[in-house]
Amino acid sequence: MIRALSLAAALALLPVSAAVAQANKTSAEIQLDAASADFEKKMEEFGERAERIQKDSALTDMQKELQVATLWTEYQPHVTAFTAMATKQAGVIAQQALAEVDLEAVVDQALASVGPMLQGLTTNGAWAQPDPDQMVTYGLVADYAVGQSLDVVDTVKEAFAQPTPDDDEI
Repeated sequence: MIRALSLAAALALLPVSAAVAQANKTSAEIQLDAASADFEKKMEEFGERAERIQKDSALTDMQKELQVATLWTEYQPHVTAFTAMATKQAGVIAQQALAEVDLEAVVDQALASVGPMLQGLTTNGAWAQPDPDQMVTYGLVADYAVGQSLDVVDTVKEAFAQPTPDDDEI
C-alpha cells in the first residue's frame, strides 16, 4: 500500500518536475529542442516520400535510387542547417555547463584525497624505507599524477577560452 502511494505521489509530481525542468532550460537548450522537433518532422517527411518512391512498382530499382537521391538533395540543406545550429547550441550549452563548475571545489576535493594517500606512502612505502628503485618508481608516479592534473587544468582553461558564438550567426 505504501509503495502504491509513493508511486502515485511520484507520478503526480512528474508533470511538475517536467515543467520545472523546462523552465530551467537555457535559451540554447530551448532553441535546440525546437530545431530538433522541426528537423525530426522534416526527416519523417523525407522518409515517407522515400518510402512511396520505393513502393512504386512502375519504377526500376535504378529509377527508384535516382529519385530518392534527387529527393535527398531537396532535404540536404535542412540537414546542413540543423547540424550547424546543433553544433553551435551544443557549444553554448557546454560552455554554460562549464561555467557552473566550481573548479576550486574540484581541486579541493582532489587534494583532500591526496593527503591520506601521502600518509600511507610515508608510513608504508619507499619513503619510510628508502629503496632507490622504489624512490624512482614513486617519483615517476608522482610526476605522472602532476602531469595529468595539469592536462585537466589546461583542458578546462581552453574550454573557457573559446569564444562564445553569437546567437544570430546561423
